[in-house]
Amino acid sequence: MTDNLELNMEAFLPLRDVVFHTLREAIIKGELKPGERLMEVQLAEKLGVSRTPVREAIRMLEQDGLAVTIPRRGAEVAHMTEKDMENVLQIREVLDELAVQLAAENMTDEQMETLEDAALEFEQAIREENVKRLAQADVAFHDIIYGATENKRLVAIINNLREQMFRYRIEYLRDKEAYPTLMREHRAIVEGLKKRDKQSVSEIMRAHIRNQVEAVKDIIRKQE
Repeated sequence: MTDNLELNMEAFLPLRDVVFHTLREAIIKGELKPGERLMEVQLAEKLGVSRTPVREAIRMLEQDGLAVTIPRRGAEVAHMTEKDMENVLQIREVLDELAVQLAAENMTDEQMETLEDAALEFEQAIREENVKRLAQADVAFHDIIYGATENKRLVAIINNLREQMFRYRIEYLRDKEAYPTLMREHRAIVEGLKKRDKQSVSEIMRAHIRNQVEAVKDIIRKQE
Protein backbone atom coordinates (compact mmCIF):
# COMPACT_ATOMS: atom_id res chain seq x y z
CA MET A 1 0.00 0.00 0.00
CA THR A 2 1.26 3.47 -0.88
CA ASP A 3 2.94 5.44 1.92
CA ASN A 4 1.73 8.74 0.44
CA LEU A 5 -1.95 8.24 1.19
CA GLU A 6 -3.27 11.32 2.99
CA LEU A 7 -6.81 12.43 3.71
CA ASN A 8 -7.95 15.16 1.30
CA MET A 9 -10.16 17.18 3.61
CA GLU A 10 -13.00 19.03 1.90
CA ALA A 11 -15.32 21.35 3.77
CA PHE A 12 -18.96 20.40 4.34
CA LEU A 13 -18.55 16.79 3.13
CA PRO A 14 -19.37 13.76 5.29
CA LEU A 15 -16.24 11.92 6.39
CA ARG A 16 -17.16 8.87 4.31
CA ASP A 17 -17.18 11.10 1.20
CA VAL A 18 -13.81 12.58 2.09
CA VAL A 19 -12.36 9.06 2.47
CA PHE A 20 -14.06 8.01 -0.78
CA HIS A 21 -12.57 10.92 -2.76
CA THR A 22 -9.14 10.25 -1.24
CA LEU A 23 -9.19 6.56 -2.18
CA ARG A 24 -10.73 7.26 -5.58
CA GLU A 25 -7.98 9.70 -6.49
CA ALA A 26 -5.32 7.25 -5.29
CA ILE A 27 -6.80 4.54 -7.53
CA ILE A 28 -7.10 6.82 -10.56
CA LYS A 29 -3.53 8.07 -10.11
CA GLY A 30 -2.28 4.50 -9.81
CA GLU A 31 -1.09 4.94 -6.23
CA LEU A 32 -3.42 2.08 -5.28
CA LYS A 33 -2.84 -0.64 -7.88
CA PRO A 34 -5.37 -3.04 -9.44
CA GLY A 35 -5.60 -6.09 -7.20
CA GLU A 36 -4.26 -4.26 -4.16
CA ARG A 37 -6.24 -5.11 -1.03
CA LEU A 38 -8.28 -2.39 0.66
CA MET A 39 -7.94 -3.37 4.31
CA GLU A 40 -10.18 -1.34 6.58
CA VAL A 41 -7.89 -1.37 9.63
CA GLN A 42 -4.76 -0.28 7.74
CA LEU A 43 -6.59 2.39 5.74
CA ALA A 44 -8.29 3.74 8.87
CA GLU A 45 -4.95 4.00 10.67
CA LYS A 46 -3.21 5.61 7.69
CA LEU A 47 -5.99 8.17 7.20
CA GLY A 48 -6.56 8.80 10.89
CA VAL A 49 -10.25 7.86 10.88
CA SER A 50 -12.41 5.08 12.27
CA ARG A 51 -13.23 1.94 10.27
CA THR A 52 -16.85 2.99 9.64
CA PRO A 53 -16.20 5.77 7.05
CA VAL A 54 -13.58 3.54 5.40
CA ARG A 55 -16.10 0.70 5.10
CA GLU A 56 -18.71 3.08 3.66
CA ALA A 57 -16.17 4.58 1.24
CA ILE A 58 -15.18 1.12 -0.01
CA ARG A 59 -18.84 0.36 -0.64
CA MET A 60 -19.07 3.57 -2.69
CA LEU A 61 -15.97 2.54 -4.66
CA GLU A 62 -17.64 -0.79 -5.43
CA GLN A 63 -20.72 1.02 -6.74
CA ASP A 64 -18.47 3.00 -9.10
CA GLY A 65 -16.65 -0.12 -10.27
CA LEU A 66 -13.35 0.93 -8.71
CA ALA A 67 -13.30 -1.81 -6.07
CA VAL A 68 -14.58 -5.37 -5.79
CA THR A 69 -15.09 -7.73 -2.85
CA ILE A 70 -13.55 -11.19 -3.25
CA PRO A 71 -14.96 -14.02 -1.06
CA ARG A 72 -12.63 -14.91 1.85
CA ARG A 73 -10.24 -12.18 0.75
CA GLY A 74 -12.11 -8.91 1.15
CA ALA A 75 -12.16 -5.74 -0.92
CA GLU A 76 -9.49 -4.86 -3.43
CA VAL A 77 -8.91 -2.36 -6.21
CA ALA A 78 -10.78 -3.57 -9.29
CA HIS A 79 -8.92 -4.47 -12.44
CA MET A 80 -10.01 -2.70 -15.58
CA THR A 81 -11.53 -5.14 -18.05
CA GLU A 82 -12.39 -4.69 -21.69
CA LYS A 83 -15.99 -5.75 -21.02
CA ASP A 84 -16.53 -3.22 -18.21
CA MET A 85 -14.92 -0.48 -20.28
CA GLU A 86 -17.05 -1.28 -23.34
CA ASN A 87 -20.23 -1.36 -21.24
CA VAL A 88 -19.54 2.10 -19.82
CA LEU A 89 -18.36 3.73 -23.03
CA GLN A 90 -21.16 2.23 -25.15
CA ILE A 91 -23.60 4.05 -22.89
CA ARG A 92 -21.53 7.22 -23.07
CA GLU A 93 -21.48 7.04 -26.88
CA VAL A 94 -25.27 7.02 -27.06
CA LEU A 95 -25.70 9.76 -24.45
CA ASP A 96 -23.03 12.03 -25.95
CA GLU A 97 -24.48 11.66 -29.46
CA LEU A 98 -27.89 12.70 -28.16
CA ALA A 99 -26.34 15.53 -26.15
CA VAL A 100 -24.44 16.99 -29.09
CA GLN A 101 -27.54 16.82 -31.32
CA LEU A 102 -29.61 18.71 -28.74
CA ALA A 103 -26.75 21.17 -28.20
CA ALA A 104 -26.66 21.86 -31.95
CA GLU A 105 -30.28 22.97 -31.68
CA ASN A 106 -30.10 24.91 -28.43
CA MET A 107 -26.58 26.24 -27.88
CA THR A 108 -26.45 30.01 -27.37
CA ASP A 109 -23.74 32.32 -28.70
CA GLU A 110 -22.45 32.75 -25.15
CA GLN A 111 -22.23 28.99 -24.62
CA MET A 112 -20.44 28.67 -27.96
CA GLU A 113 -17.83 31.19 -26.86
CA THR A 114 -17.41 29.34 -23.58
CA LEU A 115 -16.96 26.07 -25.48
CA GLU A 116 -14.27 27.61 -27.68
CA ASP A 117 -12.47 28.85 -24.56
CA ALA A 118 -12.73 25.36 -23.04
CA ALA A 119 -11.17 23.84 -26.17
CA LEU A 120 -8.25 26.27 -25.85
CA GLU A 121 -7.89 25.46 -22.14
CA PHE A 122 -7.72 21.77 -23.07
CA GLU A 123 -4.96 22.45 -25.59
CA GLN A 124 -3.03 24.48 -23.01
CA ALA A 125 -3.21 21.55 -20.58
CA ILE A 126 -1.85 19.30 -23.33
CA ARG A 127 1.12 21.62 -23.83
CA GLU A 128 1.79 21.51 -20.09
CA GLU A 129 1.43 17.69 -20.07
CA ASN A 130 -0.63 17.99 -16.87
CA VAL A 131 -2.92 14.94 -16.86
CA LYS A 132 -5.05 16.05 -13.92
CA ARG A 133 -5.64 19.48 -15.44
CA LEU A 134 -6.20 17.84 -18.81
CA ALA A 135 -8.93 15.61 -17.37
CA GLN A 136 -10.58 18.59 -15.72
CA ALA A 137 -10.46 20.54 -18.99
CA ASP A 138 -11.92 17.61 -20.90
CA VAL A 139 -14.78 17.29 -18.39
CA ALA A 140 -15.40 21.05 -18.59
CA PHE A 141 -15.52 20.93 -22.41
CA HIS A 142 -18.16 18.19 -22.44
CA ASP A 143 -20.10 19.74 -19.54
CA ILE A 144 -20.71 22.86 -21.64
CA ILE A 145 -22.24 20.68 -24.34
CA TYR A 146 -24.39 18.85 -21.79
CA GLY A 147 -25.55 22.15 -20.32
CA ALA A 148 -26.61 23.37 -23.76
CA THR A 149 -28.97 20.42 -24.24
CA GLU A 150 -31.60 22.05 -22.00
CA ASN A 151 -32.45 18.51 -20.88
CA LYS A 152 -31.94 18.18 -17.13
CA ARG A 153 -32.78 14.49 -17.06
CA LEU A 154 -30.14 13.71 -19.67
CA VAL A 155 -27.55 15.70 -17.72
CA ALA A 156 -28.49 13.85 -14.51
CA ILE A 157 -28.01 10.47 -16.20
CA ILE A 158 -24.64 11.52 -17.61
CA ASN A 159 -23.53 12.81 -14.21
CA ASN A 160 -24.45 9.47 -12.63
CA LEU A 161 -22.20 7.74 -15.16
CA ARG A 162 -19.38 10.27 -14.76
CA GLU A 163 -17.49 8.48 -11.97
CA GLN A 164 -17.50 5.19 -13.86
CA MET A 165 -16.16 6.94 -16.98
CA PHE A 166 -13.46 8.92 -15.20
CA ARG A 167 -11.00 6.07 -14.74
CA TYR A 168 -11.05 5.29 -18.45
CA ARG A 169 -10.81 9.00 -19.30
CA ILE A 170 -7.65 9.30 -17.17
CA GLU A 171 -6.04 6.24 -18.77
CA TYR A 172 -6.74 7.63 -22.24
CA LEU A 173 -5.38 11.07 -21.36
CA ARG A 174 -2.11 9.56 -20.14
CA ASP A 175 -1.43 8.49 -23.75
CA LYS A 176 0.44 11.41 -25.30
CA GLU A 177 0.12 9.88 -28.77
CA ALA A 178 -3.64 10.54 -28.56
CA TYR A 179 -3.25 14.29 -28.01
CA PRO A 180 -3.21 15.45 -31.65
CA THR A 181 -6.34 13.40 -32.37
CA LEU A 182 -8.10 14.76 -29.28
CA MET A 183 -7.39 18.35 -30.27
CA ARG A 184 -8.64 17.77 -33.82
CA GLU A 185 -11.81 16.12 -32.53
CA HIS A 186 -12.57 18.93 -30.07
CA ARG A 187 -12.05 21.54 -32.78
CA ALA A 188 -14.29 19.56 -35.16
CA ILE A 189 -17.00 19.33 -32.51
CA VAL A 190 -16.86 23.09 -32.01
CA GLU A 191 -17.09 23.75 -35.75
CA GLY A 192 -19.96 21.28 -36.16
CA LEU A 193 -21.90 22.96 -33.39
CA LYS A 194 -21.24 26.39 -34.89
CA LYS A 195 -22.78 25.19 -38.14
CA ARG A 196 -25.72 23.57 -36.29
CA ASP A 197 -24.93 20.46 -38.34
CA LYS A 198 -26.51 17.72 -36.22
CA GLN A 199 -25.50 14.82 -38.47
CA SER A 200 -21.88 15.89 -38.87
CA VAL A 201 -21.29 16.69 -35.21
CA SER A 202 -23.00 13.43 -34.19
CA GLU A 203 -20.59 11.46 -36.39
CA ILE A 204 -17.62 13.36 -34.96
CA MET A 205 -18.75 12.64 -31.40
CA ARG A 206 -19.25 8.94 -32.20
CA ALA A 207 -15.71 8.73 -33.57
CA HIS A 208 -14.42 10.67 -30.55
CA ILE A 209 -15.81 8.06 -28.14
CA ARG A 210 -14.89 5.05 -30.27
CA ASN A 211 -11.30 6.21 -30.52
CA GLN A 212 -11.23 6.28 -26.73
CA VAL A 213 -12.63 2.74 -26.59
CA GLU A 214 -9.92 1.39 -28.88
CA ALA A 215 -7.13 3.24 -27.09
CA VAL A 216 -8.21 2.06 -23.64
CA LYS A 217 -8.55 -1.51 -24.94
CA ASP A 218 -4.88 -1.41 -25.93
CA ILE A 219 -3.96 -0.03 -22.51
CA ILE A 220 -5.89 -2.79 -20.70
CA ARG A 221 -4.29 -5.49 -22.85
CA LYS A 222 -0.81 -4.15 -22.10
CA GLN A 223 -1.55 -4.10 -18.37
CA GLU A 224 -2.67 -7.71 -18.54
